[in-house]
Amino acid sequence: MATAEFGKAVRRWRDRVRPEAVGLPEGGQRRAAGLRREELALLAGISVDYVTRLEQGRATHPSAQVVEALARALRLADEERGHLFRLAGLVPPGPETVPTRLTPSVQRLLDRLTGTPVAVFDATWTLLIANAPYAALMGRSEEESGGRSGGGYNGVRRHFLGPGTRARRTPEAEREHEAALVADLRTAAERYPADPRLRHLVAELRTGSERFAELWDSGAVGRHEASRKTIDHPRVGPVTLDCDILTVAGSELRIMVYTAEPGTDDAERLALLTVLGTQELLAE
Repeated sequence: MATAEFGKAVRRWRDRVRPEAVGLPEGGQRRAAGLRREELALLAGISVDYVTRLEQGRATHPSAQVVEALARALRLADEERGHLFRLAGLVPPGPETVPTRLTPSVQRLLDRLTGTPVAVFDATWTLLIANAPYAALMGRSEEESGGRSGGGYNGVRRHFLGPGTRARRTPEAEREHEAALVADLRTAAERYPADPRLRHLVAELRTGSERFAELWDSGAVGRHEASRKTIDHPRVGPVTLDCDILTVAGSELRIMVYTAEPGTDDAERLALLTVLGTQELLAE
């Protein structure tokens, strides 16, 4: 890995990204127009210390997930993203792997929905990126398991292997949700049979969960529908929200959006927890 060149590239691209372009306040005096290290770390879901060590050439062999998160946070074009992977000594993801690239249009959508809980997942239900309201709603433990820009948290793994989420479902809704998750994962496995990360995930789930193995072997089918969920939030209490899942044509990204009916107690609770969560993020 060309550690010095990798760090220089990250620093150069960090300097050109204006904070308002990525949904951050400009606030305070700045020596440069670009992102601070703290802001890049927040967007990429990694520590400030790690960003510093990467830029200074003191950290070697960043994972593909970290490189992808940095590329996403820095808004790199396809050619730049590939260059960053090669500087890290990695082969850029090819067509045989599950796509994790956020399209510019999806990124712009996220930048504009700053007051709405939104998360983007890939075809395996691995979290790619979640905004601050989503983190405040669902909990930092979920968000931090993959970082704000994902890479580790997987919704199928969490459902079948634990520890679960704050979302409350009826038994019937739970069964439908499980069938849809397994069906999605099987479709992804059929489409990307050479993806090692996906093969490992399926093997882990089949070994660790009898319920998953039963559904997988039975060929269970299902699909995600718009639904109402009650989120048991430890600070504001139960919040009942509409959950919609949007699929991005051509990229297989899944955008999960939570909204509340205007003028309701749930809308007030959602607004409150969003403010509380944003304050916590800015205080870190």
